[in-house]
Amino acid sequence: MATIKDVAQAAQVSAAAVSRVLNKDDNISVSPEVRARIFQAAHALGYVSPRQRRAAEYKTHLVIGVADWRILRPDRHNVRLSTLSCLVQMMTDRYEVTFVRLAFGQPQKVDGIIALGVFSEEETDFLRSLSFAIVFVNAGQQSYEFDQVQVDFDRGQEQMVSYLLDHKRYTGIGYIGGIYDGPGGRIGVHRAQALRRLLEKRGLYDQRLFHIGEISRESGYALARRAIEEGTLAEAMLLGSDEVAEGALEAFQEQGVRIPKDVAVIIYQDIQTLESKWPTGTCLEMYPDYVWEHALELLFGRLSGKRSQAVTVMVPTHLKIGDTA
Repeated sequence: MATIKDVAQAAQVSAAAVSRVLNKDDNISVSPEVRARIFQAAHALGYVSPRQRRAAEYKTHLVIGVADWRILRPDRHNVRLSTLSCLVQMMTDRYEVTFVRLAFGQPQKVDGIIALGVFSEEETDFLRSLSFAIVFVNAGQQSYEFDQVQVDFDRGQEQMVSYLLDHKRYTGIGYIGGIYDGPGGRIGVHRAQALRRLLEKRGLYDQRLFHIGEISRESGYALARRAIEEGTLAEAMLLGSDEVAEGALEAFQEQGVRIPKDVAVIIYQDIQTLESKWPTGTCLEMYPDYVWEHALELLFGRLSGKRSQAVTVMVPTHLKIGDTA
């Protein structure tokens, strides 16, 4: 059985810090990153503090469905789901939550739903048949029937472009990414189009620096190899997903392209499908923790019966500055 010392060692903090964080001591001053690291280490090791053990007797157990087929290929894993239980532990002692991934047209017993992306009327009716408590994330719903979290994707891209061109003084930005055409619609189009519009406003768009294929590691590798061979890498490159990034960065490494000396790299991190091999890289996080926190808070409020009026929350994306750009 894991001990508090095991958690401290895994999280690279003191045992005292672990104890105070897990026992929700408001007087301890630690960064959100350290707090998350402690909860994740405890979750991975199966460690439960005495306070959590006592609180478990009074917890309400919920099953929350995540509808992500509009933003994530159905044949890809949603890695983020495995960490959401830790996020719930950090937020509240009231609930113990199991997260399940939903598929359109396949009924599943859930208490509430977090739906990501823009859904058709038929899809919305399907979700409504599963639960009355639905939070739509970046769906642009016009009705006030449902709670919503709107993510300011465009502002995130503007922030990234300004950082690269105005702050870092790179002379140009290119793109390596993919598009997936599936029964749920096209995935991956908006990120490339938004970057193109921003560069066109500055007179810096160059079609030769945009390389688009499939959303896969293999495609990212092939596109990066071709860009290197053709000499069509910009000083800074946005990699359109974590899968594409894995292949592109492998190609850069293989071809001796140094990051960030030869090319600066930013990873467009949508819903995670892979555990990142470059955790210290510069990322444009489209669904950071606070997006999930707002969605969960809205869902808990609706499920607890405390609120019947629909609420819309606007949140920004997050440009995480790392060592690749």
